Amino acid sequence: MESATVEQVTPSMQPASEPIGMIEEVHGPVMDVVCDRLPPLHQALFCALDHEHYTFEVYRHLDERHVRAIALHPTAGLKRGLPVFDSGGPLRIPVTPDCLGRLLDVFGAPLDGGPPLVAGEMRNIIVRPAPLAETVPAEGILESGIKVIDLLCPFVKGDKTGLFGGAGVGKTVLIMEFMHAIVSLHQGVSVFAGVGERIREGHELWHEMQDAGVMPRTLMVFGQMDESPGVRFRVGLSAVAYAEYLRDTLGKTVLLLMDNVFRFVQAGSEISGLLGRMPATVGYQPTLMSEVAELQERIISTRSGDITAVQAVYVPADDMTDPAVSTILSHLDTMVILSRSQAAKGLYPAVDPLLSSSKMMDRSFLGDRHYNVAKEVREHLARYKELEDIIAMLGLEVLSEKDQRIVLRARRLQRYLTQPFYVVAAHTGIKGVSVPLEQTLTDCEAFLRGDYDAFTEEQCYMRGAMTDSGQEAA
Repeated sequence: MESATVEQVTPSMQPASEPIGMIEEVHGPVMDVVCDRLPPLHQALFCALDHEHYTFEVYRHLDERHVRAIALHPTAGLKRGLPVFDSGGPLRIPVTPDCLGRLLDVFGAPLDGGPPLVAGEMRNIIVRPAPLAETVPAEGILESGIKVIDLLCPFVKGDKTGLFGGAGVGKTVLIMEFMHAIVSLHQGVSVFAGVGERIREGHELWHEMQDAGVMPRTLMVFGQMDESPGVRFRVGLSAVAYAEYLRDTLGKTVLLLMDNVFRFVQAGSEISGLLGRMPATVGYQPTLMSEVAELQERIISTRSGDITAVQAVYVPADDMTDPAVSTILSHLDTMVILSRSQAAKGLYPAVDPLLSSSKMMDRSFLGDRHYNVAKEVREHLARYKELEDIIAMLGLEVLSEKDQRIVLRARRLQRYLTQPFYVVAAHTGIKGVSVPLEQTLTDCEAFLRGDYDAFTEEQCYMRGAMTDSGQEAA
């Protein structure tokens, strides 16, 4: 995955006959430009040097003739006195249905070595959300075929889910499986936004998705870790603009995946400091809430289609009260916690069923059956967790007969909620499975009744529905 040359990103930025000003100062990615006429905020400016184009975004009017802008390209080689031209509008990207299967940067330029996108439309990435009259409310559950997700923290069409997990607990695999589910179950498309991704992570994810066969229905947009904070701050909006275009033109379910939203906040904090703003709570930018809302409020469903978002969120120092995390959480409908202790036990996906939650876990939304089954499963797992220390010290035999029965059923349920994934079948040698929600509810009801009490825990582990493999009780 190589950075695009800057010549590729300027087909719509032909220089005006006269420059609007010139570079007066360069401070790293910050440019002070003296102008004959002040361009509006968020206008895209550019200059040329040795046949290369450099793009800036206006963030601040310093006085009647000076603006401060953030460069979206490396500024090595730029110098005072270079003429600056106005692009005629904010940052725009080429949009076309042919963008599927491609790997692009924040400008819509290819990173995969392929030809540039040929687009009949250049779309502004900084636009307002759709009018309220065009938005539609959540319709129902977006089934993923992943048992633990669909049962205990279901995705809702058009809503936003936060995926909290550290390194090595299966976050990338889970994201890839979501993409596979959208393509196979819902004939939808996926847009992946890599915000501040390491180039190694982006390269591996790109190739893994090609191997898994989901790339033809996926678009990947990357703003890499070594790029300007302006790129990392805007790459999420570029991905949202592509998701909106695919939603409105194809009219299908669009899954928007973002890794990592916290790096978006960090980029905004860097820009705030470069502009000379005073920091606010815990050193974050004073515009934190409005910047997060600018991104999150674009993720909505309309009459044309819906966008469902899954966003990875890093939690600094495991502090869920951190202002950035709290602000992001206020926009999320579902919270999926990936637990290292679950992964250490070999329980994949490593979703913690007790910490994960959804605002839509409501009887009126899910229906009586789903709500009751999820409630009972959670109660069994919670009771098992309460008794774990006693079992470790004194053994299972000291528990009452009722508690022993609950513990044994909870352990079987715990293993039943594991599942082999399609996207890692080549590595594990286990064929991936997708389980409809109706089948998951039927199986869990059987576990709770005791129908599978004669099964060993191994017979419940890493499988699909209990009726699929034809295994008999020992």
